[in-house]
Amino acid sequence: MIITSLLDTDLYKFTMMQVVLHHFPSAQVVYRFKCRSIGVDLASHIEEIEKEISHLCTLRFTDEELNYLERFRFIKSDFIDFLRLFYLPERCVSISNGSNDGEISITVNGPWLHTILFEIFILAIVNEVYFRNKNISLEEGRKRLRSKINLVLKDSDLIDFRIAEYGTRRRFSKLWHDEVVSTMKQCMGKNFIGTSNVMLAKRYDVSPLGTMGHEYLQACQALGPRLRDSQVFAFDTWAKEYRGDLGIVLSDVYGMEAFLRDFDTYFCKLFDGVRHDSGDPFVWGDRLLDHYSKNRVDCRNKTLVFSDSLTFPLAIKLLHHFSGRCRVTFGIGTNLTNDMGNNPLQIVMKMVRCNDQPVAKVSDSSEKIICEDPEYLSYLRKVFNLPLI
Repeated sequence: MIITSLLDTDLYKFTMMQVVLHHFPSAQVVYRFKCRSIGVDLASHIEEIEKEISHLCTLRFTDEELNYLERFRFIKSDFIDFLRLFYLPERCVSISNGSNDGEISITVNGPWLHTILFEIFILAIVNEVYFRNKNISLEEGRKRLRSKINLVLKDSDLIDFRIAEYGTRRRFSKLWHDEVVSTMKQCMGKNFIGTSNVMLAKRYDVSPLGTMGHEYLQACQALGPRLRDSQVFAFDTWAKEYRGDLGIVLSDVYGMEAFLRDFDTYFCKLFDGVRHDSGDPFVWGDRLLDHYSKNRVDCRNKTLVFSDSLTFPLAIKLLHHFSGRCRVTFGIGTNLTNDMGNNPLQIVMKMVRCNDQPVAKVSDSSEKIICEDPEYLSYLRKVFNLPLI
Protein backbone atom coordinates (compact mmCIF):
# COMPACT_ATOMS: atom_id res chain seq x y z
CA MET A 1 0.00 0.00 0.00
CA ILE A 2 1.10 3.57 -0.59
CA ILE A 3 0.55 5.03 2.88
CA THR A 4 1.76 2.78 5.68
CA SER A 5 2.41 5.37 8.41
CA LEU A 6 0.43 8.38 9.60
CA LEU A 7 3.77 10.19 9.90
CA ASP A 8 4.10 10.08 6.11
CA THR A 9 2.84 13.65 5.81
CA ASP A 10 4.10 17.21 6.21
CA LEU A 11 4.95 18.69 9.59
CA TYR A 12 2.65 21.67 9.17
CA LYS A 13 -0.34 19.35 9.24
CA PHE A 14 0.54 18.44 12.83
CA THR A 15 1.35 21.99 13.88
CA MET A 16 -1.98 23.24 12.50
CA MET A 17 -3.79 20.23 13.96
CA GLN A 18 -2.56 21.09 17.45
CA VAL A 19 -3.91 24.63 17.06
CA VAL A 20 -7.26 23.18 15.97
CA LEU A 21 -7.36 20.89 19.03
CA HIS A 22 -6.71 23.75 21.44
CA HIS A 23 -8.63 26.60 19.79
CA PHE A 24 -11.15 25.29 17.23
CA PRO A 25 -12.06 21.70 18.23
CA SER A 26 -15.65 21.94 16.96
CA ALA A 27 -14.93 23.51 13.56
CA GLN A 28 -16.51 21.76 10.57
CA VAL A 29 -14.85 21.97 7.14
CA VAL A 30 -15.11 20.92 3.50
CA TYR A 31 -12.11 20.19 1.24
CA ARG A 32 -12.31 19.59 -2.50
CA PHE A 33 -9.83 17.96 -4.86
CA LYS A 34 -8.97 19.61 -8.17
CA CYS A 35 -6.72 18.53 -11.04
CA ARG A 36 -5.48 21.54 -13.00
CA SER A 37 -3.75 19.39 -15.64
CA ILE A 38 -5.67 19.14 -18.90
CA GLY A 39 -6.58 15.82 -20.48
CA VAL A 40 -5.58 13.61 -17.55
CA ASP A 41 -7.57 10.40 -17.03
CA LEU A 42 -7.93 9.81 -13.31
CA ALA A 43 -11.41 8.28 -13.48
CA SER A 44 -10.05 4.92 -14.62
CA HIS A 45 -8.11 4.69 -11.34
CA ILE A 46 -11.00 5.35 -8.93
CA GLU A 47 -11.10 1.79 -7.56
CA GLU A 48 -7.37 1.84 -6.81
CA ILE A 49 -7.65 5.23 -5.12
CA GLU A 50 -10.62 4.08 -3.03
CA LYS A 51 -8.74 0.98 -1.93
CA GLU A 52 -5.73 3.05 -0.87
CA ILE A 53 -7.91 5.49 1.10
CA SER A 54 -9.73 2.62 2.81
CA HIS A 55 -6.37 1.26 3.92
CA LEU A 56 -5.27 4.73 5.06
CA CYS A 57 -8.29 4.87 7.36
CA THR A 58 -7.20 1.68 9.17
CA LEU A 59 -3.88 3.18 10.27
CA ARG A 60 -3.08 4.30 13.80
CA PHE A 61 -0.06 6.03 15.31
CA THR A 62 2.42 3.66 16.90
CA ASP A 63 4.12 4.30 20.23
CA GLU A 64 7.43 4.74 18.43
CA GLU A 65 5.94 7.41 16.16
CA LEU A 66 4.36 9.28 19.06
CA ASN A 67 7.57 9.11 21.06
CA TYR A 68 9.28 10.80 18.12
CA LEU A 69 6.70 13.59 17.91
CA GLU A 70 6.88 14.07 21.67
CA ARG A 71 10.55 15.03 21.38
CA PHE A 72 9.68 18.42 19.89
CA ARG A 73 9.10 21.09 22.49
CA PHE A 74 6.27 22.70 20.52
CA ILE A 75 4.25 19.45 20.58
CA LYS A 76 2.19 19.30 23.77
CA SER A 77 1.35 16.25 25.84
CA ASP A 78 -2.42 16.48 25.44
CA PHE A 79 -2.00 16.52 21.67
CA ILE A 80 0.02 13.30 21.90
CA ASP A 81 -2.77 11.82 24.05
CA PHE A 82 -5.28 12.78 21.37
CA LEU A 83 -3.15 11.20 18.62
CA ARG A 84 -3.11 7.91 20.56
CA LEU A 85 -6.84 7.69 19.86
CA PHE A 86 -6.79 9.22 16.39
CA TYR A 87 -7.82 7.65 13.09
CA LEU A 88 -8.98 9.10 9.79
CA PRO A 89 -12.76 8.59 9.36
CA GLU A 90 -13.53 7.01 6.00
CA ARG A 91 -17.14 8.20 6.25
CA CYS A 92 -15.91 11.78 5.68
CA VAL A 93 -14.53 11.02 2.19
CA SER A 94 -16.59 10.75 -0.99
CA ILE A 95 -15.16 9.85 -4.41
CA SER A 96 -16.96 9.78 -7.74
CA ASN A 97 -16.54 10.50 -11.44
CA GLY A 98 -16.23 14.16 -12.30
CA SER A 99 -18.39 16.17 -14.67
CA ASN A 100 -15.95 15.71 -17.60
CA ASP A 101 -14.40 12.57 -19.08
CA GLY A 102 -11.46 11.35 -17.04
CA GLU A 103 -12.11 13.68 -14.11
CA ILE A 104 -12.71 12.55 -10.55
CA SER A 105 -14.42 14.32 -7.68
CA ILE A 106 -13.03 13.90 -4.17
CA THR A 107 -14.65 15.72 -1.24
CA VAL A 108 -13.75 15.58 2.44
CA ASN A 109 -16.49 16.83 4.76
CA GLY A 110 -16.38 16.67 8.55
CA PRO A 111 -14.73 17.92 11.75
CA TRP A 112 -11.55 19.85 10.96
CA LEU A 113 -9.73 18.14 13.82
CA HIS A 114 -10.47 14.70 12.38
CA THR A 115 -10.07 15.47 8.66
CA ILE A 116 -7.08 17.84 8.53
CA LEU A 117 -4.62 15.04 7.69
CA PHE A 118 -6.53 13.79 4.63
CA GLU A 119 -5.19 16.38 2.15
CA ILE A 120 -1.54 15.34 1.84
CA PHE A 121 -2.34 11.63 1.96
CA ILE A 122 -4.99 11.84 -0.77
CA LEU A 123 -2.75 13.90 -3.06
CA ALA A 124 0.15 11.47 -2.57
CA ILE A 125 -2.17 8.53 -3.26
CA VAL A 126 -3.61 10.03 -6.45
CA ASN A 127 -0.13 10.85 -7.75
CA GLU A 128 1.33 7.42 -7.10
CA VAL A 129 -1.68 5.49 -8.41
CA TYR A 130 -1.56 7.55 -11.60
CA PHE A 131 2.20 7.29 -12.21
CA ARG A 132 2.69 3.64 -11.26
CA ASN A 133 0.52 2.80 -14.25
CA LYS A 134 2.86 4.74 -16.59
CA ASN A 135 5.95 2.47 -16.44
CA ILE A 136 8.32 5.41 -15.98
CA SER A 137 11.94 4.52 -15.17
CA LEU A 138 13.68 6.04 -12.15
CA GLU A 139 16.97 6.42 -14.03
CA GLU A 140 16.01 9.73 -15.62
CA GLY A 141 14.97 11.01 -12.20
CA ARG A 142 18.31 9.94 -10.69
CA LYS A 143 20.20 11.67 -13.50
CA ARG A 144 18.28 14.90 -12.96
CA LEU A 145 18.71 14.75 -9.18
CA ARG A 146 22.47 14.28 -9.48
CA SER A 147 22.65 17.24 -11.86
CA LYS A 148 20.84 19.47 -9.37
CA ILE A 149 23.02 18.43 -6.48
CA ASN A 150 26.20 18.94 -8.54
CA LEU A 151 25.01 22.43 -9.46
CA VAL A 152 25.30 23.33 -5.78
CA LEU A 153 28.37 21.31 -4.85
CA LYS A 154 30.58 22.59 -7.68
CA ASP A 155 30.00 26.25 -6.81
CA SER A 156 32.05 27.39 -3.81
CA ASP A 157 29.94 30.55 -3.60
CA LEU A 158 26.94 28.47 -2.53
CA ILE A 159 28.20 27.61 0.94
CA ASP A 160 25.18 29.47 2.37
CA PHE A 161 22.68 27.72 0.09
CA ARG A 162 20.09 26.10 2.38
CA ILE A 163 17.54 23.78 0.82
CA ALA A 164 14.75 21.62 2.19
CA GLU A 165 12.65 18.98 0.44
CA TYR A 166 8.92 19.91 0.34
CA GLY A 167 7.51 17.41 -2.16
CA THR A 168 5.24 14.94 -0.33
CA ARG A 169 1.96 15.98 -1.93
CA ARG A 170 3.11 15.72 -5.54
CA ARG A 171 5.70 12.95 -5.32
CA PHE A 172 6.16 10.40 -8.08
CA SER A 173 6.14 7.61 -5.52
CA LYS A 174 6.88 6.89 -1.89
CA LEU A 175 10.03 4.93 -2.76
CA TRP A 176 11.36 7.71 -5.00
CA HIS A 177 10.63 10.28 -2.28
CA ASP A 178 12.68 8.19 0.15
CA GLU A 179 15.55 8.00 -2.32
CA VAL A 180 15.52 11.76 -2.90
CA VAL A 181 15.81 12.54 0.82
CA SER A 182 18.45 9.89 1.50
CA THR A 183 20.52 11.03 -1.50
CA MET A 184 20.34 14.70 -0.54
CA LYS A 185 21.38 13.95 3.04
CA GLN A 186 24.27 11.78 1.88
CA CYS A 187 25.56 14.17 -0.80
CA MET A 188 24.71 17.72 0.18
CA GLY A 189 25.99 18.02 3.74
CA LYS A 190 25.05 21.31 5.42
CA ASN A 191 23.34 22.56 2.26
CA PHE A 192 20.48 20.14 2.99
CA ILE A 193 18.56 21.37 6.03
CA GLY A 194 15.68 18.88 6.18
CA THR A 195 12.34 17.76 4.81
CA SER A 196 8.70 18.63 5.36
CA ASN A 197 7.91 14.90 5.58
CA VAL A 198 7.86 13.75 9.20
CA MET A 199 8.33 10.04 8.49
CA LEU A 200 11.43 10.65 6.38
CA ALA A 201 12.81 13.18 8.86
CA LYS A 202 12.55 10.49 11.53
CA ARG A 203 14.05 7.79 9.29
CA TYR A 204 17.07 9.84 8.21
CA ASP A 205 17.55 11.91 11.36
CA VAL A 206 17.07 15.28 9.68
CA SER A 207 14.93 18.22 10.72
CA PRO A 208 11.20 18.16 9.94
CA LEU A 209 10.26 21.60 8.65
CA GLY A 210 7.04 23.59 8.35
CA THR A 211 4.69 25.87 10.25
CA MET A 212 1.31 26.89 8.79
CA GLY A 213 -0.56 26.35 5.52
CA HIS A 214 -3.18 28.28 3.59
CA GLU A 215 -6.07 26.37 5.12
CA TYR A 216 -5.29 27.77 8.57
CA LEU A 217 -5.67 31.38 7.47
CA GLN A 218 -8.66 30.48 5.30
CA ALA A 219 -10.48 28.83 8.22
CA CYS A 220 -9.92 31.91 10.36
CA GLN A 221 -12.17 33.81 7.93
CA ALA A 222 -15.04 31.86 9.49
CA LEU A 223 -13.62 31.41 12.99
CA GLY A 224 -12.40 34.90 13.83
CA PRO A 225 -14.39 37.82 15.25
CA ARG A 226 -14.88 39.51 11.86
CA LEU A 227 -13.57 39.00 8.35
CA ARG A 228 -11.34 42.08 8.19
CA ASP A 229 -9.49 40.96 11.31
CA SER A 230 -9.15 37.31 10.27
CA GLN A 231 -5.48 37.50 9.25
CA VAL A 232 -4.48 39.30 12.46
CA PHE A 233 -6.60 36.81 14.43
CA ALA A 234 -4.77 33.90 12.77
CA PHE A 235 -1.34 35.33 13.61
CA ASP A 236 -2.33 36.15 17.20
CA THR A 237 -3.75 32.68 17.78
CA TRP A 238 -0.63 31.06 16.35
CA ALA A 239 1.62 33.14 18.62
CA LYS A 240 -0.54 32.29 21.62
CA GLU A 241 -0.19 28.58 20.88
CA TYR A 242 3.54 28.43 20.11
CA ARG A 243 5.01 31.29 22.14
CA GLY A 244 7.90 32.01 19.77
CA ASP A 245 8.38 28.57 18.20
CA LEU A 246 7.39 27.91 14.57
CA GLY A 247 7.82 31.57 13.65
CA ILE A 248 7.45 31.54 9.85
CA VAL A 249 4.14 32.98 8.61
CA LEU A 250 2.45 32.73 5.21
CA SER A 251 1.83 35.89 3.21
CA ASP A 252 -0.41 35.08 0.25
CA VAL A 253 -3.89 34.10 1.40
CA TYR A 254 -5.05 37.69 0.81
CA GLY A 255 -2.17 38.84 -1.36
CA MET A 256 0.96 40.74 -0.41
CA GLU A 257 -0.67 44.17 -0.18
CA ALA A 258 -3.20 43.04 2.42
CA PHE A 259 -0.53 41.02 4.24
CA LEU A 260 1.73 44.03 4.68
CA ARG A 261 -1.14 46.15 5.99
CA ASP A 262 -1.71 43.62 8.78
CA PHE A 263 1.93 42.65 9.36
CA ASP A 264 2.71 45.61 11.60
CA THR A 265 5.75 46.36 13.75
CA TYR A 266 4.55 43.96 16.44
CA PHE A 267 4.33 41.02 14.04
CA CYS A 268 7.53 42.03 12.25
CA LYS A 269 9.40 41.70 15.54
CA LEU A 270 7.43 38.73 16.85
CA PHE A 271 7.82 36.29 13.96
CA ASP A 272 11.09 34.90 12.57
CA GLY A 273 10.20 35.39 8.93
CA VAL A 274 7.75 34.87 6.08
CA ARG A 275 7.16 32.16 3.45
CA HIS A 276 6.64 33.03 -0.21
CA ASP A 277 4.21 30.88 -2.20
CA SER A 278 2.90 33.00 -5.09
CA GLY A 279 3.80 35.99 -7.25
CA ASP A 280 7.21 37.20 -8.40
CA PRO A 281 9.66 36.08 -5.66
CA PHE A 282 12.15 38.88 -6.31
CA VAL A 283 9.50 41.60 -6.09
CA TRP A 284 7.95 39.90 -3.07
CA GLY A 285 11.25 39.71 -1.21
CA ASP A 286 12.25 43.28 -1.98
CA ARG A 287 8.89 44.56 -0.77
CA LEU A 288 9.10 42.54 2.43
CA LEU A 289 12.60 43.74 3.25
CA ASP A 290 11.55 47.32 2.61
CA HIS A 291 8.58 46.76 4.94
CA TYR A 292 10.87 45.43 7.66
CA SER A 293 13.13 48.48 7.31
CA LYS A 294 10.19 50.88 7.53
CA ASN A 295 9.19 49.14 10.77
CA ARG A 296 12.71 49.54 12.21
CA VAL A 297 13.50 45.82 12.07
CA ASP A 298 16.96 44.50 11.16
CA CYS A 299 16.34 42.38 8.04
CA ARG A 300 19.56 40.45 8.57
CA ASN A 301 17.88 38.61 11.48
CA LYS A 302 14.80 37.67 9.47
CA THR A 303 14.27 34.63 7.23
CA LEU A 304 12.65 34.56 3.81
CA VAL A 305 11.47 31.06 2.88
CA PHE A 306 10.87 30.56 -0.85
CA SER A 307 8.65 27.60 -1.81
CA ASP A 308 6.67 28.47 -4.95
CA SER A 309 7.43 26.26 -7.98
CA LEU A 310 11.15 26.46 -7.27
CA THR A 311 13.94 25.00 -9.36
CA PHE A 312 17.60 24.90 -8.36
CA PRO A 313 18.69 27.62 -10.85
CA LEU A 314 15.90 29.94 -9.65
CA ALA A 315 16.79 29.30 -6.01
CA ILE A 316 20.44 30.11 -6.70
CA LYS A 317 19.45 33.40 -8.38
CA LEU A 318 17.31 34.28 -5.37
CA LEU A 319 20.18 33.50 -3.01
CA HIS A 320 22.51 35.84 -4.89
CA HIS A 321 19.84 38.56 -5.03
CA PHE A 322 19.16 38.54 -1.28
CA SER A 323 22.62 37.53 -0.02
CA GLY A 324 23.79 39.69 2.88
CA ARG A 325 20.40 41.34 3.23
CA CYS A 326 18.55 38.64 5.17
CA ARG A 327 18.51 34.91 5.85
CA VAL A 328 17.22 32.84 2.94
CA THR A 329 16.07 29.22 2.75
CA PHE A 330 14.39 27.23 -0.01
CA GLY A 331 11.72 24.55 0.03
CA ILE A 332 11.64 22.66 -3.28
CA GLY A 333 8.82 20.21 -3.90
CA THR A 334 7.73 18.91 -7.29
CA ASN A 335 11.08 19.71 -8.93
CA LEU A 336 12.68 17.22 -6.54
CA THR A 337 10.09 14.49 -6.03
CA ASN A 338 8.42 14.38 -9.45
CA ASP A 339 10.97 15.46 -12.05
CA MET A 340 11.27 12.21 -13.97
CA GLY A 341 11.08 13.47 -17.55
CA ASN A 342 7.30 13.36 -17.41
CA ASN A 343 4.72 16.08 -16.83
CA PRO A 344 3.82 16.10 -13.11
CA LEU A 345 0.16 16.36 -12.18
CA GLN A 346 -1.04 19.79 -11.10
CA ILE A 347 -3.37 18.68 -8.33
CA VAL A 348 -4.55 20.40 -5.17
CA MET A 349 -6.99 19.70 -2.37
CA LYS A 350 -8.10 22.91 -0.69
CA MET A 351 -10.51 23.93 2.03
CA VAL A 352 -13.59 25.59 0.50
CA ARG A 353 -15.92 25.91 3.51
CA CYS A 354 -15.61 26.24 7.28
CA ASN A 355 -18.58 26.12 9.66
CA ASP A 356 -20.88 26.18 6.65
CA GLN A 357 -19.40 29.46 5.38
CA PRO A 358 -17.36 29.86 2.19
CA VAL A 359 -13.65 30.57 2.58
CA ALA A 360 -11.18 31.80 -0.01
CA LYS A 361 -7.54 32.04 -0.93
CA VAL A 362 -6.88 35.12 -3.08
CA SER A 363 -3.12 34.71 -3.68
CA ASP A 364 -0.67 36.80 -5.72
CA SER A 365 -1.04 34.42 -8.69
CA SER A 366 -4.47 34.37 -10.34
CA GLU A 367 -4.32 30.65 -11.14
CA LYS A 368 -4.03 29.90 -7.41
CA ILE A 369 -7.25 31.65 -6.39
CA ILE A 370 -9.50 29.24 -4.49
CA CYS A 371 -13.19 29.99 -3.85
CA GLU A 372 -16.44 28.30 -4.80
CA ASP A 373 -18.64 31.32 -4.06
CA PRO A 374 -18.13 34.32 -6.41
CA GLU A 375 -20.23 36.60 -4.19
CA TYR A 376 -18.13 35.80 -1.14
CA LEU A 377 -14.92 36.31 -3.10
CA SER A 378 -16.15 39.72 -4.25
CA TYR A 379 -17.09 40.63 -0.67
CA LEU A 380 -13.69 39.52 0.64
CA ARG A 381 -11.94 41.67 -1.98
CA LYS A 382 -13.93 44.70 -0.85
CA VAL A 383 -13.27 44.06 2.82
CA PHE A 384 -9.50 43.77 2.26
CA ASN A 385 -9.44 46.57 -0.32
CA LEU A 386 -8.22 44.23 -3.06
CA PRO A 387 -8.64 44.86 -6.80
CA LEU A 388 -11.93 43.58 -8.22
CA ILE A 389 -11.51 41.33 -11.26
